[in-house]
Amino acid sequence: MKQPRPVVYPLLQYIVITLLISSLGTGAWTCPALADEKPLSVPAVVAKVRPSVVTILTRGMPAAPSLHGTQSGSGSGIVIDTTGYILTNNHLVEGVTSLVVGLPTGRLTPGRVTARDFLLDLALIKINATDLVPATLNPSATLDIGETVVAIGNPLALKGGSTVTVGVVSALDRSVLTPNGETLYDLIQTDAAINPGNSGGPLVDLSGQVVGINVAIAPSAQAISYAIAIEAVYPHIHSMMLRGSISRPDFGFTPVTITPSVAASFGLDAERGILALNVDPAKIAGMAGLQTGDIITALDQRQLYNMGDFWHSVMREGDQPSLHLTIQGRSGQTTLIMQRPPAQKFVP
Repeated sequence: MKQPRPVVYPLLQYIVITLLISSLGTGAWTCPALADEKPLSVPAVVAKVRPSVVTILTRGMPAAPSLHGTQSGSGSGIVIDTTGYILTNNHLVEGVTSLVVGLPTGRLTPGRVTARDFLLDLALIKINATDLVPATLNPSATLDIGETVVAIGNPLALKGGSTVTVGVVSALDRSVLTPNGETLYDLIQTDAAINPGNSGGPLVDLSGQVVGINVAIAPSAQAISYAIAIEAVYPHIHSMMLRGSISRPDFGFTPVTITPSVAASFGLDAERGILALNVDPAKIAGMAGLQTGDIITALDQRQLYNMGDFWHSVMREGDQPSLHLTIQGRSGQTTLIMQRPPAQKFVP
């Protein structure tokens, strides 16, 4: 079974929501939260949200050779649309050749991945089913350290439906480094027990609204779990539904995280940073002077270790109309000034 993502070292997401989306096609998509809703009891929260939590059973090719040639795994997901969209983690479906979704009614139905983003560790699955109960996502939750939250999911794919654990918000705005070398931002830290199979399931406040997507545990610690804040991912869900991907600015080059294998392949004398490939001289980065083979080591004096750092810095709100890139190139270190992309607006 796939483990929730382990993490290594700690490090608001970016876009201000300018328009709340309430529908797509004929589906009634995730209603916005109501600020004046009164807290519910934990059993009432569970009764409200549990019908929206599904089990995701996967089968695919393993990262390394095995005796069986394939591997199976399980995780959780959140129904967000009456037409069959399910929100979950990318790491659950990466490399998957087939998947089955277990509904709260106990029925199993085939599913297909319609969108993935490894930088945010998000994925959308689509199923054909009726009588689905979408969860309510809260894109503007105001969480307090110490407030009670509830984690719901299907750890170990146990029979009998989802499992419930209760904890508190331990910290906010956490950042962690994943095993693939990328950084996840905008995480809620909680002490609610998370186990293999909880990944992709909801973290819920006492109004019964989803405030996070359970994603990771700290393997060398006790009672430290992480969830991706709904506030950070909500603006991207519509793009994933329509485009099958998350829309990011086109600077005219391909950013690549420098890992030991990338450094060896390109003969780089660098251990960290962003390698710029396929630079288009007619687009923003090329017009600023970026060249193929340059290494971006910092953005606005913030050190960059991977693409997650780069995009988080690029999309961070700021008053300055330009971005300052620290470049290690053929002629040594230099600074380039690149135009900041306009704030993105999401219109259904």
